[in-house]
Amino acid sequence: MNWIILIIGGLFEVGFAACLGKAKYATGTAVTWWYVGFVICLTISMLLLIKATETLPIGTAYAVWTGIGAIGTVLVGILIFKESVDFWRVFFLATLILSIAGLKFVSN
Repeated sequence: MNWIILIIGGLFEVGFAACLGKAKYATGTAVTWWYVGFVICLTISMLLLIKATETLPIGTAYAVWTGIGAIGTVLVGILIFKESVDFWRVFFLATLILSIAGLKFVSN
């Protein structure tokens, strides 16, 4: 169950990074709402990480949490913010995914 909590926390990490990206391009009151979304996602993400580390090793949990955030943020950047997609970005994204899967596999 804590792996699911950790994955959801990682997705909220993607949410707070996406809110920062959207706030950068927003104007007027929309900027405030994107920052509110950032604070909400950040809080939920951290609380879920704390909950997951009650039973998971902190090193593994943190690496998986940040990895999910990194992978998700790169994908949001590509899909929403139209960032570039090239061989090396995809290659290193794939190695990150394999590393996260490996950490889960070798953790108790």
